Amino acid sequence: MRLKLVPDQTNIDFFKYQWATFGFSIFLMVASVIIWAIMGLNFGIDFRGGTSIRTESSVAIDVGAYRSAISPLGLGDVSITEVFDPGFRADQHVAMIRIEAEQGSEAISPEAIAQVEAALKTVAPDIVFSSVESVGPKVSGELIWSAVLSVAAGALGIGVYIWLRFEWQFAVGSVAALVHDVLVTIGIFSLFQIKFDLTTVAALLTILGYSINDTVVVFDRLRENLLKYKKMPLREVMNLSVNETLSRTVITAGTTLLALIPLLIFGGDVIRGFIFAITFGVTIGTYSSIYMAKNVVLFLGLDRTPKPGKTANGDDLSQIDA
Repeated sequence: MRLKLVPDQTNIDFFKYQWATFGFSIFLMVASVIIWAIMGLNFGIDFRGGTSIRTESSVAIDVGAYRSAISPLGLGDVSITEVFDPGFRADQHVAMIRIEAEQGSEAISPEAIAQVEAALKTVAPDIVFSSVESVGPKVSGELIWSAVLSVAAGALGIGVYIWLRFEWQFAVGSVAALVHDVLVTIGIFSLFQIKFDLTTVAALLTILGYSINDTVVVFDRLRENLLKYKKMPLREVMNLSVNETLSRTVITAGTTLLALIPLLIFGGDVIRGFIFAITFGVTIGTYSSIYMAKNVVLFLGLDRTPKPGKTANGDDLSQIDA
């Protein structure tokens, strides 16, 4: 006896509504860009510059009282948010205080941090600063540019690999799917104003790797089936390939989510943004590998004329010993 999440043989027509699914993907990308442009991203201290202070106290947090205590210090723009987490003790109250660096200056000084601590002790005598992170404006600007370059370089490198390994149509489809995954994930972060920091960039790069892994598996099967069923219409061959790899896709995504969801719930607020990005990316990446990457290949079409000197795996016969 063994558990079967997907029957051995399925015959789902994934491309029955190919224009609708492709249009929905385009809609998600456009909507994400619009939301991003209007609402912006809730950049973490990594990208904004300044100081982020995480406080803990047994006294219930009163954001208004915290702000009244800090305001006389004249530190400029101060953001105070209470942090909620199912893993906290009943008497564990956590707040995140972000103090932006003033124009032309670095993060606030240790003396100013000591003043903040003294001011907050008037509200919560047992308050402690469990972490203090400071980033200068110049460094934060460089980090934003580096983050953009890293994600773009990752997508470009993957596209070049797919082009060399398969055909240019596959490369276009793969890169389109990767751009789709990144834009939609950023759109979700912008819509819900989830903190966007360097760990989120790491999550985006992880999403690129996961998404392309699932895409390559189907592309490999598609290439084999194109040589096996030479007269079968491309749309039917693609449907067959997706159905044949469906069990692997479901099991891979399912087991990954089994590890991610408990971390998302119980992992704590420190890693929640990172885990949420990967969890959402796994879901959207599985969707885009079929309804974005494969749709693009289907629309572009493939040259199915026999290629002399090639095996079913695309290897050069001249390099294989007789």
